[in-house]
Amino acid sequence: MENITSSKLFTTRQGTVLLGVIAAVIAAIALLVYLNHYRNSVGADVTVLVANKLIPQGTPGDVIRTTPGYYITKTIPQSQAENGAITNPATLSGQVVTAKDGISPAQPLTESDFGSGGTGVAGQLPKGDRAVTVSLESPNQVGGQITAGSPVDVWVSFNGSGTNGVTRPIVRELYQNVKVLNVASSGGNVTLQATPDQAGTLIFASQNATIYLTLRPPVGSVDRHPPIISTGSLLTGRALRIGR
Repeated sequence: MENITSSKLFTTRQGTVLLGVIAAVIAAIALLVYLNHYRNSVGADVTVLVANKLIPQGTPGDVIRTTPGYYITKTIPQSQAENGAITNPATLSGQVVTAKDGISPAQPLTESDFGSGGTGVAGQLPKGDRAVTVSLESPNQVGGQITAGSPVDVWVSFNGSGTNGVTRPIVRELYQNVKVLNVASSGGNVTLQATPDQAGTLIFASQNATIYLTLRPPVGSVDRHPPIISTGSLLTGRALRIGR
């Protein structure tokens, strides 16, 4: 009896129409599922990391992810994201910029721009530079505000010889925009990135003068040419309001 009913369903006009309707409904459901999946995979937004300034080759990923100013985040359709675009700053941990020309401003950070940075300070050094450590008291390093990745200026205070052979105290700026590679968690050791010549000068200064570091803004800082400060400068210099 069941076989007879099924046979009539397939042979009668009403049965054929019913089967067609069922097939159309199934096809429509499958199309909606496909379109929804396609929309989710292509049209979904994704947040990527974009360089906020030129990031030179050799810059450690840990510095980029922990120091403000290196990148901004931008939300774009997933279909517009570059292959290997970095979406999570944690991805930069232990990495270093290997792109020959660095990463240009407004350029998305991608996995192809980075490679293994090695371990320790040595993995952070660009070719040709050196790491040199100087021992500083808390005031000499801005009361502990300086951290790995901080840009600093290096000042020295010492007794200089005048033209008449009389020594006098002098303070002068030695270097500008030096990168801090590491700050010891205990004690006052600060490791700076320097050229071999600068490293030698810093070693000499650490033995024969007092070194001070001044903290620069991470973005938009401008180099200045401050004068040598001496007793005469303090006595005769024009008073300036802080902030001018």
